[in-house]
Amino acid sequence: MRKSIIAGNWKMYKTINEAIDLANGLKREFFKLDFASVDVVLCPVFTALSEVAEVLNETDIGLGAQDVYWQDEGAFTGEISPVMLKDSGCQYVIIGHSERRQFFGETNETVNKKIKASLKHGLTPIICVGENLQERESNNTFKVIQDHIKGSLQDISADDLLKTVIAYEPVWAIGTGKTATPDQTQEVHKYIRDLLRKMYNQETADSIRIQYGGSVKPENIIELISKSDVDGALVGGASLKVESFSAIVIQASEVKK
Repeated sequence: MRKSIIAGNWKMYKTINEAIDLANGLKREFFKLDFASVDVVLCPVFTALSEVAEVLNETDIGLGAQDVYWQDEGAFTGEISPVMLKDSGCQYVIIGHSERRQFFGETNETVNKKIKASLKHGLTPIICVGENLQERESNNTFKVIQDHIKGSLQDISADDLLKTVIAYEPVWAIGTGKTATPDQTQEVHKYIRDLLRKMYNQETADSIRIQYGGSVKPENIIELISKSDVDGALVGGASLKVESFSAIVIQASEVKK
């Protein structure tokens, strides 16, 4: 049985003090959470990673970064290496988010390099895939997903794939208030799992966790996560408030699959 994973992507929000306050608030809310049923990950901005790591010390809440560079060190002004993320206390890292693809030139090739570098240093990549509105309306959703999956996972072994999480994020549903229906979400998640079965094997496909991202809220988390191939959520805006993110996590932890 796959364990659900709920990750909060704080994007470019929260100063250090604000991030500490949010992490402390969530820590209090999750004091009695059954972490046997759900993994929880917080992904603040780079500048707040070390401070949030201190707040989360000796808890079961994981810490993730929002991006990474594929070199350990060097003359790469403005970049952050996997070594630095580990040193800051990270266990996870989001890779290939649609905003990175849209605004910063992320490609399947750079995503692939970042995945390999992260795995090398014991970080769990949260690998984002998803189509934009034009691609969906042109009935190219599966074509885009296949391109992202095959390109991003080039030369990634089955053993290493099991150390990752895949996040399906339809670009048209991110920050728009629009959400893929539970049936639409299940359809794409099943397609991803079937594709991985063809690329790897049945056991690997059945074991990999695939989470959904795109305007996830307390009001829709149960219906989404109740679908057989939906193993959690990558939460954006709703992860920026204690009340909404804790409600999402607590409800998800109570869904038995």
